[in-house]
Amino acid sequence: MSTPHAAAGTVHPLDNPVRSALTGPHAHFAERRGRILRYQADVAPWVAIPDVPEAGDWDDASALAGPGGAVTITAFREPPPDDWEIVFRAEGVQLVDAGVATAPFPEAVRLGPADVPDMLALVERTRPGPFLPRTVELGTYLGVRREGVLVAMAGERLHLPGWSEISAVCTDESVRGQGLGTGLVRAVAHEIGRRGETSFLHAAASNTNAVRLYESLGFVLRRRTSFLSALVPQPLPTRLPAPVGGEREARTAAVG
Repeated sequence: MSTPHAAAGTVHPLDNPVRSALTGPHAHFAERRGRILRYQADVAPWVAIPDVPEAGDWDDASALAGPGGAVTITAFREPPPDDWEIVFRAEGVQLVDAGVATAPFPEAVRLGPADVPDMLALVERTRPGPFLPRTVELGTYLGVRREGVLVAMAGERLHLPGWSEISAVCTDESVRGQGLGTGLVRAVAHEIGRRGETSFLHAAASNTNAVRLYESLGFVLRRRTSFLSALVPQPLPTRLPAPVGGEREARTAAVG
């Protein structure tokens, strides 16, 4: 198993996990402009910004997202330019597998593209975090159905060299307390371990119940992080030139 921390003075792939994924196993999902990388828009919302961004980097991020588009970042603390509107900011934690008792979950079924409508419906009911129409392509997704209805799931999101993130862990309110989330997390971690990789995950620091659950399963805190989503500024309206004849005629035209 990989160790939770990098050696002193080295950069660990988990320090900038989106960049590590998009320059590694998930490179085929990447869109790039300059030093900015992002997932294809219907796959995941995450954008990789350099640790020390320059003005040109924000321009490139703007070009990728388009006016009014959202740039969503994790493991990043530098504020965006003043004219960007921050729509979401939260403190988070990054946890890594330090001895999770992984195991298959007999009730779990593998989910794929045909299951996406049901997966999106479950996400809408439970709000585990970003999940888009092609997120299922990022890795293994397992779910539990009851009477044909998808009531719980978990899967993989960011995939780095040697590491894979467990994400979209959600359970419908009607079946909570039955250990479905625990079983699915262990099962997804089992799939990751079979590849010789190590599981990690992110959670909101305020979601103390989830953090305690993950720690009870064998995950440990690696670092505190942050999540940020900001909107690219809309371009200012083009100002029409004043009519010939000066300011007085321009005012008359505006109210005429």
